[in-house]
Amino acid sequence: MVKVVRLEPIAQETIVETNSNLLSVLIAKDLDVLKECGGRGMCATCHVYVREGMKDLSPMGRREQRTLEVITSCKPNSRLACQAKVLGNGVVVELPPGMYVNSLQDIEALIGRRAEQDLLSPVNGKVLVEAGKLITRSVLKQLENTSFKVGDFFTQSTDF
Repeated sequence: MVKVVRLEPIAQETIVETNSNLLSVLIAKDLDVLKECGGRGMCATCHVYVREGMKDLSPMGRREQRTLEVITSCKPNSRLACQAKVLGNGVVVELPPGMYVNSLQDIEALIGRRAEQDLLSPVNGKVLVEAGKLITRSVLKQLENTSFKVGDFFTQSTDF
């Protein structure tokens, strides 16, 4: 049986098999998830916020709790996407800034909306649109010559 998961702020819904984890949803949407530990719940690179439907996810395990305790951006609604299995409908996931800006089309889909949080560049982390400000076509102009292959950027760059 399939369940529906909504991703914000990109306003996309996707379906996932019952008992699949949220990481599979993010990967299916080609979002920039590093998953450094290979989905074992130890690195927090797939950290997301659950806006709605926490009860429709699997309970948090000890490893996930320990990993979340050490990250500074942790909130009561934090989960690791690799550990949170979807058990019911109505889960709404808030993606951290930078996870959802992988192409110009991602930003184009947001034009005309107000940014709910700072919209960050996926490459350099600079603020593209401040929280509360309107997302306009000028943001696309700022990114016209940007390569959205973030992994390629890090493998080619030696200026860390």
